[in-house]
Amino acid sequence: MTDPVSASLDAAEHQHAEPSRLLPDDAVASLVRVLKVAFPHRGFPDGPYERTAEHIIATAAASPFTTAQLGQGLVSLDALRDRPFAELTPEAAMEVLQQVQHTPFFQLVRSTTVVFMYSDREVWTVLGYEGESSDKGGYVDRGFDDLDWLPDPRIEEMRA
Repeated sequence: MTDPVSASLDAAEHQHAEPSRLLPDDAVASLVRVLKVAFPHRGFPDGPYERTAEHIIATAAASPFTTAQLGQGLVSLDALRDRPFAELTPEAAMEVLQQVQHTPFFQLVRSTTVVFMYSDREVWTVLGYEGESSDKGGYVDRGFDDLDWLPDPRIEEMRA
């Protein structure tokens, strides 16, 4: 199995998954919208969201059943309101996602995104994560304790 970081890098270089008749024509765009609502980050570029959507579709393509679940999940998002999911406000879109959060569709999207998108090196850069440090000798000498964004601990807390 390929590690998520390598898969993320490879996704940017490979051609997109072949469209499936089990998925709506706008599957990638719909998934990107789902991801942006479910995993909102101010200042995130579209690339990580798009690569993650493509990866979800490519992963689902290994099984017609999973592809059908993904397609049905995307179609159901539009059916839960009086207008398409893509046209909903972020608040209304979040309400729809909360309605489907326990479905196999959403579990596939969530579990894949948590691993894949947050292993994307472009995401690391945006979030300020320097990456793994095992090849650089670990974190001990690379700022594991440089938490300048936290207040200094009170003396009482240090003695306890």
